[in-house]
Amino acid sequence: MRRVADVVGAGIALALLSPVIFSVAAAVRLTSRGPAFYRQVRIGRRGERFTMMKFRSMVSGADRVGPLITGRADPRVTRIGAVLRATKLDELPQLINVLRGDMTLIGPRPEVPRFIPCYSGEELAILSVRPGVTGPGQIFYTREQQAAVPDGVDPEQHYVAHELHEKLAIDLEYLRRRSLRYDLLMLVRTAGMLTRQRPLPGR
Repeated sequence: MRRVADVVGAGIALALLSPVIFSVAAAVRLTSRGPAFYRQVRIGRRGERFTMMKFRSMVSGADRVGPLITGRADPRVTRIGAVLRATKLDELPQLINVLRGDMTLIGPRPEVPRFIPCYSGEELAILSVRPGVTGPGQIFYTREQQAAVPDGVDPEQHYVAHELHEKLAIDLEYLRRRSLRYDLLMLVRTAGMLTRQRPLPGR
């Protein structure tokens, strides 16, 4: 049932949002050098690796010249990229990952391989399900809640110490309550969050 809902939902969403997707892709290409899409290896169900797609929101090659973690005022984020992140439009290409079977519509955050060794034994249970395009971790832990990284501190170490396990605790609680009814509630909350989102000031 969940897989059927994913395929039907992602297919309908791609069809309805295709004008938005083409417009965003064109805007990304026209406003900064580089491809419209950004691809990154993430960890999926059972620890399997897959290539996740997003609209590029940073300068091309940003992951090779800085940390994987981006702060609130990361200079690598493009002007249009800030808007895409604030409105979550950069996540739309992940609907393709849903059709491929890499992801589900609602689920835990897809993780970067580098941070998997930081998971506790209990937290590794998150890898028993497909990661989601949206989910409680994205809804209840917003960019405004991110702890500011002090000058001179490694952003990735700071992320592991102050944010990673808080996000994983939210995902673990989601797994305990997971059901199709609860997922529908997450979809409604995601829609509500998107309608309230505005680009962050100074971006």
